[in-house]
Amino acid sequence: MLMAHPLVMRELVEQYEALAALAHHQAVGPRIQQQLQDAAFTLCVSTDSQDVDAALTAAREQLDCDFPGVAVRRTAAA
Repeated sequence: MLMAHPLVMRELVEQYEALAALAHHQAVGPRIQQQLQDAAFTLCVSTDSQDVDAALTAAREQLDCDFPGVAVRRTAAA
């Protein structure tokens, strides 16, 4: 399986979590919903996962291996 570069993976996780937090706290328009779906899909493809929760777990595990001791920012929705 191809793996995303750790910096790309970190940015993708942070983007997904920011969009998910925004969607959780307020009504968002179709553009934001599409961006959230796109980020979830990309996370799933990048981690060979079937759902976004599994993808986030796999991404964090990958980042923990690549950057031990450096945490990915987590939003309240995560």
